[in-house]
Amino acid sequence: MTKPQVARGQAEQGGLSRRERVREATLSEIKTIARRHLVEHGPSGVSLRAVAREMGMTAPGLYRYVSGIDALLIAITADMFDELGAAVAAADASVPDEDTDRRIRTSLRAFRTWAIGHRSEFAIMFGPRPQVDPNADTAPAIEAARRFAATFYTLFDRLLAERRFALPDSAHVTPELARELRSFAENCGFSAPHIPVEAVMVLSSCWVRLYGVVCMEVFDQMSVVMHDMEPLFESELHTVLTGLGVRYEPPESTAPTTIGSSG
Repeated sequence: MTKPQVARGQAEQGGLSRRERVREATLSEIKTIARRHLVEHGPSGVSLRAVAREMGMTAPGLYRYVSGIDALLIAITADMFDELGAAVAAADASVPDEDTDRRIRTSLRAFRTWAIGHRSEFAIMFGPRPQVDPNADTAPAIEAARRFAATFYTLFDRLLAERRFALPDSAHVTPELARELRSFAENCGFSAPHIPVEAVMVLSSCWVRLYGVVCMEVFDQMSVVMHDMEPLFESELHTVLTGLGVRYEPPESTAPTTIGSSG
């Protein structure tokens, strides 16, 4: 969360009436309990009745705060994306604005750190979506996911403006691929007139590569053959960043390795 957002949130909180503050506190408690149930038991383990029981309320009483189980699941997912986004934004803000290369490295490592520290939440956010009513308003979760991605898009856009990397030959982008890449950009909030589809192709390829390594680590898909995934993540990070014209440096807590810094 950015400093202006924090300040705005504090100002809004200060302007609430006592009744509104009580309502917000109750809603926060509902979501905290529901999130714990979600993490411990999965989407099917969350019910208004179980949450109400722990709250000391009746299930119908919860409808004064949430419109139903679908709205509650969406609200929790939005909160988790905002939490992840805040972690990435805080990491980014810890680096001088002009040091784009370090900001990118720091932000991507913050994403991995949060993911492996919140495996159950990550599985819910990035795994199969909880089954909700097709007519449910999913906008809060979608917008929160876009806020999380905004830091990466801003930094990638800076690389694009600085012409740090060469765009792939447009001949390799078939009409079918172009359509899907545009869909990716629009749905993720990275769509703008100045962004060519070839740049979206580069971004999506980089994201899939690094996200894939994080997913394999979070879901223990390599645990049988590999004990520590960090060296693999750093190797992939080195390769991806070099392709983008970004300087790679190993984590500050790690001694230089054979994949050391590259110009």
